[in-house]
Amino acid sequence: MFREEKMRLFNTLGITAALMLGAAPMAFAGPVQIEGGKNVNMVLLPKFLGILVFDQANDGAQEAHKELKNPGELLFVGPTPENSVAGQIEIMTTAATQGQGAVMLSNNTGDQIVPSAKAAQAAGTRVITWDSPIPSGEGEDVFVAQVDFGSIGKVMADMAHSILGGKGQMAILSATPDASNQNAWIASLKEVLKSDPKYAGIELVDTVYGDDQAEVSYNRALGLVDKYPDLGLIMSPTTVGIQASAKAMQDEGLCDQVKVSGLGLPSEMVSYTMNGCAPEFALWDFRDLGYLTYYTAYGLASGQLTGEIGESFTAGRMGDYTIEEDPGRPGTKRILMGPFTVYTSENVEAAAK
Repeated sequence: MFREEKMRLFNTLGITAALMLGAAPMAFAGPVQIEGGKNVNMVLLPKFLGILVFDQANDGAQEAHKELKNPGELLFVGPTPENSVAGQIEIMTTAATQGQGAVMLSNNTGDQIVPSAKAAQAAGTRVITWDSPIPSGEGEDVFVAQVDFGSIGKVMADMAHSILGGKGQMAILSATPDASNQNAWIASLKEVLKSDPKYAGIELVDTVYGDDQAEVSYNRALGLVDKYPDLGLIMSPTTVGIQASAKAMQDEGLCDQVKVSGLGLPSEMVSYTMNGCAPEFALWDFRDLGYLTYYTAYGLASGQLTGEIGESFTAGRMGDYTIEEDPGRPGTKRILMGPFTVYTSENVEAAAK
């Protein structure tokens, strides 16, 4: 009898364990091979139009669109810089009413876009963010991250340390106050500067915004120099801001006094790097980012991807990627592209071609 009771207990425990295992997250057999030819209408929505890196992202998306032989339409639409927040919300709302299969959003509205993004999802539109996510993650299926946001702060801190020789004043010239990617990168930079004794000699004196407009950024950069006579570096984590800042320092003959760094395009920064105005800067490939974002959105909108954490897929020429939890936004999901490159006088000319 005792032996029979033990066997029954053992069997019960085995069944319970099996049920518990069944409740675990789904195990995926291997990377999903995305099948082309599905009819999916899609929208690539940048922060606004007229920025070269967003044009490059569109080039990558168009490449993937052609490669996957999608008979549906790929629209590249965006607001003006002056109307970015309201314009993005309006385009998201319109996409939902038009029955678009997916909207690929580089968010410039903070969480203001959440209601329209959630309405789009409710209408059957998949919302994939790239470059800049929705901070809360609400209304977002997955974020395609160019690089790990925490690592950008370390890279910017290292460039500042190298340029300043470990000691001096630095200011930040960012894009817009609602740009969630810029805000995350700046927060990461501040944390690195505060927590690592290596950077104790670097003083962050101010953060200003150039609205990702060349003329505004140019004037903001000159304003920083006027306000802080001992300023040694302007760190601009935006391709518009870094180029405008470097031009301002060059035009005023200040390159020996105030250096410029941040995130920029080699083709736009090569002359400033070679003349010493911007000795170091970094970036990733926006064509690849647009290409990977398209593959992700197409896979989700065509029903070939579930979007669950742990699911992997093959993104054409770029290889395999896996959906994971975003460590910077608990409860949200991301796909991490990477890597980025630091450009100096040794490699910028080749990259600019």
